[in-house]
Amino acid sequence: MSLLPSLLSLPVVVSRLRAAGCVFAEEEAELLMSTARTPADLAGMVERRAEGRPLEHVLGWAEFCGTRMAVDPGVFVPRRRTEFLVHRAVALARRALPARPGRPARPWVVVDLCCGSGAVGAALAAALGGVELYAVDIDPAAVRCARRNVGDGGQVHEGDLYEPLPAALRGRVDLLVANAPYVPTEAIGSLPAEARVHEPLVALDGGEDGVEVQRRVTAGAPLWLAPDGHLLVETSERQAPRTVAAFARNGLEAKVARSEELDATVVIGRRGPGGR
Repeated sequence: MSLLPSLLSLPVVVSRLRAAGCVFAEEEAELLMSTARTPADLAGMVERRAEGRPLEHVLGWAEFCGTRMAVDPGVFVPRRRTEFLVHRAVALARRALPARPGRPARPWVVVDLCCGSGAVGAALAAALGGVELYAVDIDPAAVRCARRNVGDGGQVHEGDLYEPLPAALRGRVDLLVANAPYVPTEAIGSLPAEARVHEPLVALDGGEDGVEVQRRVTAGAPLWLAPDGHLLVETSERQAPRTVAAFARNGLEAKVARSEELDATVVIGRRGPGGR
């Protein structure tokens, strides 16, 4: 079923979306109509959404931490639950910096691994101000998108985890954040089609138990973290014990933070002042 641009009133768009199974058809219709530049543009957007493409890919943006972040087709969509990771990182930074006696005033060094669209790093830079930001992703499409969101506020590198980071950052990172993939391989098939069909597998598949990429992140963290630096990793409530175990194996003091409202779980690790 296609829609003629001249017939695209709000009720018509809502009806088309509802027929396609969109649960929040009214809200989505309003977003599509406010974003489209022309009636023909709107018609195409409605059809793409009705075909099952993620709303954020259709709109070209996602609301994240109060800001519209660009999200290109094929790029992992930042979830609202990941805002909890940002909030915890910001709270840590604001508490920790004044408490570090003898540390000269300098910008926070922040690294966002598995950055996807760059939403986490961009949100941290906006909240903390004046940070030295580095973001990394292995997916070229994500890197292009992240560069738009980060802009002049940081550097975005393409590569596998720490590999593309400047060597001069070793031992200097105050805040290391990672929304690494944590879906077990066998569970990928049960994800909604919006994710498993339209988002990159590399951003979803966390290996056999869902923690393989997290283990690699935590294994490398002590080399890059500054003394008293922190690593924050989003995970699931079920997998949190495995994530904590990975932190402990690499000498990081770990604790679990949980938001029931957002259904979000973050493991927070600290490198001691003397290193591992």
